[in-house]
Amino acid sequence: MFWVRLRSGIIMLAAAIVMLVLGGPVMLAGTLAVSLVGMSELYRILGFEKTPLAMLFYLAAGIYYVLIYLKQPQWLFPVLVLALIAGMCLFVIRYPAYDAPQLMMAFFGLVYVAVMISYMFQIRMQENGAFLVWLVFISSWGCDTCAYCAGMLFGKHKMAPVLSPKKSIEGAVGGVIGAALIGVIYALIFRTHLTVFTNPVLALAVIGALGGLISMVGDLTASAIKRHYGIKDYGTLIPGHGGILDRFDSVIITGPLVFYLIQLLRQFA
Repeated sequence: MFWVRLRSGIIMLAAAIVMLVLGGPVMLAGTLAVSLVGMSELYRILGFEKTPLAMLFYLAAGIYYVLIYLKQPQWLFPVLVLALIAGMCLFVIRYPAYDAPQLMMAFFGLVYVAVMISYMFQIRMQENGAFLVWLVFISSWGCDTCAYCAGMLFGKHKMAPVLSPKKSIEGAVGGVIGAALIGVIYALIFRTHLTVFTNPVLALAVIGALGGLISMVGDLTASAIKRHYGIKDYGTLIPGHGGILDRFDSVIITGPLVFYLIQLLRQFA
């Protein structure tokens, strides 16, 4: 199992690097593909991933991404509203083909997966984006790695014993500190490419710490959803890791926070 996980992890990391470095249409297609797979994994829980209701919200996700690429932010919220209205119409017209939880999950999947993952692409599109987009992974995966190491060495007090018995408070603190330190190191190496900040070292320390903190919420939220529906993994797409949502659970929630922290700190740091 270890070698399967390692091989899958290397392939996934290589694909992510190519996508993030090239940006543009390649990253647009990559993030949209990840979003659609993630949405289907959620929809599979309630058994409607191949139905017209699911197709409607897949289409809405595609339109949402195209509007981001065309830099038409004024139409993003209307797309979400119209998607919900269209879903409600389909719910009524085909009643009782779908139940209320399926309609709710359909809209939740659009926002939770597609909209939130899109923030990585939005970060990549802005000034210094080729270097800023890595902050999402520094915050989430960096925190996860540091939390694991700190937890193994110092962990004594359970953080969320029901949702994730192996996670400790000491590990969480170590993860946040570790993500902040990785952010500082990254800023020191690439500070000439982080011109949106007056003080990139301070800015990336803050982003790393807060991004790492919220990434743990994303991880535990995904675990809570799985426990609620009695499933072990969201899917089997990535051998040894599970589905897209199993691997990107912390990244999903970190992306939007990093995006808005960048907008805030470029004014003050």
